[in-house]
Amino acid sequence: MNTGADDAMRADDGRPATGWTRGRRLGLDVGTARIGVASCDPDGILATPVETIRVADGAPGWAAEIRRLAELVEEYDAVGVVVGMPTSLKGRETASTTMARSFVAAVNAVFPDLPVESVDERLTTVTAGAALHGAGRNTRKQRDVIDQAAAVVLLQAWVESRHARR
Repeated sequence: MNTGADDAMRADDGRPATGWTRGRRLGLDVGTARIGVASCDPDGILATPVETIRVADGAPGWAAEIRRLAELVEEYDAVGVVVGMPTSLKGRETASTTMARSFVAAVNAVFPDLPVESVDERLTTVTAGAALHGAGRNTRKQRDVIDQAAAVVLLQAWVESRHARR
């Protein structure tokens, strides 16, 4: 399943990211109300849902959300974070892109040594919703689950692209 994420993976400084370094990563689908969180195993075989963080503080500082992320980074012994960058279907930046960039800036400020990469997340929520609906889940009542599933989709695409570049 190609979500378009393979084409736009980059380190937070804009340079193309390559290869796989062993360790868990957290994938984040940042939204205005919730942040879906996923994790992959240290070998990068499979991304799985973790939780949904409720957005309490939000931009520009993201204090409550960064505190929870810090707990998850420690709990999962994460060696990096992958954040979905929402753009329009034409690849243009939107208000949601600006919001996600402010989240990345907050993460970088608090965790200067934690690699943060962004990935094109176009259609991840649609893909996740369709997969859940196909599995018989009522997606209207389960926004938290959709956010986690979207984080899984974007992290899995990132993991697969890393293995393809070995």
